[in-house]
Amino acid sequence: MDDREYCHNTYSYEDKKDDLLRRLSKIEGQVKGIQNMIKEDKYCVDVLVQVAAAKSALEKVGAILLKSHAMGCVKNALNTEKQDDMLDELVDTVLKFMK
Repeated sequence: MDDREYCHNTYSYEDKKDDLLRRLSKIEGQVKGIQNMIKEDKYCVDVLVQVAAAKSALEKVGAILLKSHAMGCVKNALNTEKQDDMLDELVDTVLKFMK
């Protein structure tokens, strides 16, 4: 059985999809703004502040997805034969996310 089946053929972030897409659109705008700042030779510190803001916004998107995965897919796999595999996957994902 594929681990994705514990998400009941839909992903656990389904109810947050509109919010996630809105956040990603804003991040896309932030990145384009950073590109323009560099093209216009803006002050380094000002560019770095915008990079930090975009990075923080992207980390928030990741945190929302991570929580959705834990509370959806992983929770659904608890008390099944795949419990240990799903918990290992969750830990690996958290470690990657923390880098």
